[in-house]
Amino acid sequence: MLSIRHLSKTYGNGVRALSDVSLEIPAGMFGLLGPNGAGKSTLMRTIATLQEPDAGEIAFDGVDVLSDKQAVRRLLGYLPQDFGVYPKVTAEAMLDHFAVLKGLADRSERRAVVHALLERTNLWDVRSRKLGTFSGGMRQRFGIAQALLGDPRLVIVDEPTAGLDPEERNRFLNLLAEIGESVVVILSTHIVEDVTDLCSRMAILAGGELKLCGEPREAISGLAGRIWQKTISRPELASAEREFEVLSRRLAAGRTVIHVYSPEDPGEGFEPVAPDLGDVYFHALGRAVESPAAAAA
Repeated sequence: MLSIRHLSKTYGNGVRALSDVSLEIPAGMFGLLGPNGAGKSTLMRTIATLQEPDAGEIAFDGVDVLSDKQAVRRLLGYLPQDFGVYPKVTAEAMLDHFAVLKGLADRSERRAVVHALLERTNLWDVRSRKLGTFSGGMRQRFGIAQALLGDPRLVIVDEPTAGLDPEERNRFLNLLAEIGESVVVILSTHIVEDVTDLCSRMAILAGGELKLCGEPREAISGLAGRIWQKTISRPELASAEREFEVLSRRLAAGRTVIHVYSPEDPGEGFEPVAPDLGDVYFHALGRAVESPAAAAA
């Protein structure tokens, strides 16, 4: 269990990244949702002992994360949003190097661990290729391979599927799901579908504040009967946003489809729709989000 209590962080430039955030994160996949600038990366770096908070406490399985950083690092696997690799080094050689840094001194043991991780992340066939030739998805799978060195009990991945094509995204998510069967895995993302597909629990951050925490299915069921859909013309959008709580909008066949939150039937032309985690997310944020296609219309 990872316990976070009253965590706050304000940077020197006055940006408040975290404000009194408290979470209890059990074993399994935990989704941390929020837009860019929500404070997700600050929270991840703080848990990973890479920066100090201004206030608050973090404990993992009885270890004080903020005061016993070395003990935490022995239990931790971390894949940041941006991680560097040596482009002219092969995957196998680089993973072996990381294994040495992780404390695997015995050569034969280290070789067995490295080979097993290359197999597990589907990189065995490209183990002799230089990392600079890897696709985005291959780089991410290499990143999770290095994060899994030392059999961590806490794994943190920050925006792992951003920029991946659908096939690589599915492959990576399947790998995360497998890992999450036995350890705490925190998936920090702004992609709602990643959390829907993987996580039994989640939290939503925005502006450094915790907006919602719980089970995705419960959060979705809590909006049952309160989400309504209507197709409108683009000129009607401004009026709709003044009159209703518009959660999201998208372009369909040249017209704009809006999702509206309302406890009661909002009127003519609206039809009830089953809510999804996207509706939960936008309702928690308290603002509508527009797809690129709709924005270009």
